Amino acid sequence: MVGSGGPAAGRRRLREGAPVTTPGASLTRYAGLLGAVLLAVAGYLGGALPDAVPLGVTPLSIWRAPDGPATLACWLAGTVLLVGAWWSLRGGAPSTRWAYVTAGLWALPLLVAPPLGSRDVYSYACQGWTYAHGADPYAVGVAAAGCPWLETVAPIWRDTPAPYGPVFVLLAALAVQLGGGLTGTLVLLRVTAVAGLLLAALCLPRLARAAGVPPRRAVWLLLACPLVGVHLVAGAHNDAVMVGLLLCGLLVAVRRPGRPAALLLAGALLGLAVTVKASAVVVVPFAALAAVRGRHTVRALLRDGGWLAGGLLGAVLVTSALSGLGFGWVGGLTRSGDSEQWTSPPTAVGFVMDYAGELIGRNPQAVPVVRAAALLLLAAVLAVLWWRVWRDLRESGEPARPRAALHGAALALVATVVLSPVFHPWYATWPLALLALTAARTTWFVLPVAAAAFLALPDGTNLARFTKAPGALAMTALLLTVLVRTTRRSRR
Repeated sequence: MVGSGGPAAGRRRLREGAPVTTPGASLTRYAGLLGAVLLAVAGYLGGALPDAVPLGVTPLSIWRAPDGPATLACWLAGTVLLVGAWWSLRGGAPSTRWAYVTAGLWALPLLVAPPLGSRDVYSYACQGWTYAHGADPYAVGVAAAGCPWLETVAPIWRDTPAPYGPVFVLLAALAVQLGGGLTGTLVLLRVTAVAGLLLAALCLPRLARAAGVPPRRAVWLLLACPLVGVHLVAGAHNDAVMVGLLLCGLLVAVRRPGRPAALLLAGALLGLAVTVKASAVVVVPFAALAAVRGRHTVRALLRDGGWLAGGLLGAVLVTSALSGLGFGWVGGLTRSGDSEQWTSPPTAVGFVMDYAGELIGRNPQAVPVVRAAALLLLAAVLAVLWWRVWRDLRESGEPARPRAALHGAALALVATVVLSPVFHPWYATWPLALLALTAARTTWFVLPVAAAAFLALPDGTNLARFTKAPGALAMTALLLTVLVRTTRRSRR
């Protein structure tokens, strides 16, 4: 897998991120490009087009549509090719530049494709329209606001308030004002998502070097990921903006620890990420650890972490005030769990408990209870993760590399995704961005990300809707297996 120079030289090149010889790299590049082209074709045949019936069909009815067989064939073949090509180089691309070029090639067909895998971008457009026309998107749904593009929005989200922070609502409203119509708005929302990815691409190599990981691996794992191309580029999900701001804030904290001005900036960038999607907040305590200069003492943490927290609070307060919406966006977060699918582990466990109750003639309504318990468990897991990283940094007795704090943040995002009430495929890009920078092994997180790429159809139909019972049972069995294996390993 490496060029000449012997095993020791090969290991050195892998560690330092120097170019390596990877057999089949050209085949990988063009197989993935073909996959991306097929996905774009599937989008034009049966993607989340404005005049398509939103989420009102089944896979069987898609098959019976005029272009149904061709749509599904292109979608499946394209997904297999793109996922396979990405998987084949999960240990790292031949070079960082090669990874950038290949990821860019794969993104080109998706950049000009219709929205794929979800109709959320239409919700963004209507929420931006609501704000731009003087209504509060955190108080009314887009239906009540009178959005002229209501028919393009998935029915489940027409009467719910916006679950996003004020920064993204302002960006969506700006896209509406400048776009002049639905098509222009969608184009600008996609440009916004791509800008977030470009920001992430700019930060990845420096963060990778700071964490001691070859940049060619980090760049490949995130930017060439099929979920990024399909859902963040073609789907224009605001997760791209959140990830870009998150990585930028972490980079500033890592490169300029202990410096008040830099930490204020880092905190502000993290605050902007939180005011795009609130889930970014779980990274902040670990960013405070990365911001400490010198030995990790309580005094140093309060000093340097305080500057970071000040920047974050300032960004949140200023953007909430400038939007004129205050903190209404916090209440909107409670409605993001209206969708119930087995792809969320707590929801799957609740489904199984409900099925078991029905067998004995009861209806326990376990899903809300299990979801609430999972959120309490998440709070405990985050606290334990932070304490372990803090303890290790303190006991080292010397300035630590930022990898420990960044890996703690990555695991915090993993826990957030696993224990949240809802999971959508693009949520997997949150932890992926940091695991690509810190994880020693890749298969354990690349495999579920690859599997998530097959969960949605091009028009936004989520296959989890049609596999509720078997999916819930399989997810619960998987959780039990992981729990048993983890417990045994801990005992050993």
